[in-house]
Amino acid sequence: MTGVLTLVSTPIGNLGDLAPRAMKAFEAADLVCCEDTRRTGSLLKQIGVRVDELRRLDDHTEFESIPIILDRLVAGERVVLVSDAGTPGISDPGERLVAAAIEVGVEITTVPGPVAAIAALVSSGLPSGRFVFEGFLARKGQERLAQLAAIATESRTTVFYESPNRVAATLAALVETCGPERRAVVARELTKLHEELRRGTLAELAEWSSAGVKGEVVVVVDGVDASVELDDGELVERLRTVLAEGSSKRDAVDRVVAATGARRGRVYDLSLTI
Repeated sequence: MTGVLTLVSTPIGNLGDLAPRAMKAFEAADLVCCEDTRRTGSLLKQIGVRVDELRRLDDHTEFESIPIILDRLVAGERVVLVSDAGTPGISDPGERLVAAAIEVGVEITTVPGPVAAIAALVSSGLPSGRFVFEGFLARKGQERLAQLAAIATESRTTVFYESPNRVAATLAALVETCGPERRAVVARELTKLHEELRRGTLAELAEWSSAGVKGEVVVVVDGVDASVELDDGELVERLRTVLAEGSSKRDAVDRVVAATGARRGRVYDLSLTI
C-alpha cells in the first residue's frame, strides 16, 4: 500500500483559521514538506504539535526533493505538504509534487482552508460567478505586456497577487490598458490586524497606491462590460493591444469578439485597417 499525500491549507494571517483536521494531519505525518522549515516550525510550535521531520520544498529544492518524497510515499509513509501561508500549489510550490505523486499512484487528499485570492474575490463586491486567476504578474518584458493586454480584454473578473513594491506601477499600467474607470479592489493584509479592502476605479487606486502600499496584496479587477456597444476606434485599440503581445490577426479578432460581443465581421473588417 502506498502512503498518502495530504495538502494542508494554513492560515494567511489569523491562526484561528487553521482547521482542526489540519492538526490531526500534522500529528499523523511521517514527513511535513514546506517552503520554509523555520516558518512552518514556528506554526507547529504555536499549535503545540510535534512532527517527525520537516523537509524544505520550494522552487530551489523541489527537483532534487521530489524523487526522495515519492520514494517515501511509495513505501507507505504519510506526507503533508504546506506552503508558507494559504493553500499549497496556488502560486506556491507543490504543483509538481502533486502531479508526480499521481503518476506513481499515490493517494492525494486535502484539508481545505484559506486562499487569499478567493477571500479577496468574494469580499470585493465584483462579480464572482466567473473569474480568472493570474497568480503573480510577470515583472517585465513581453510576458507582462501580454498579461496586461489579456486583463484589458477579459470579460470575467481577474484576480492576481502583487508585490507591495510593484502594486503602484501595476495599477498605473492597468489604467493605460484597461482605462481609468474600470472598477477594481486592492485587498491588503487579509485576516490580519491591519486588513484593508480599498475599492474604487483603477485611476483612484493608482493614485492611492502611489504613496506606498505595505503587506500582502491581492488585486481584483472587474471584467470588461461586453454588453456595451464599442465604437470602431475602441475596437481598433483593443485589436492593437492584443496584436502587441504577438497574436496573429485571426487570434486577435477571436479574442476581441469574445471580450466585447461585437460582430465578428465588423471586428475582422477593422483588423484589415491596422
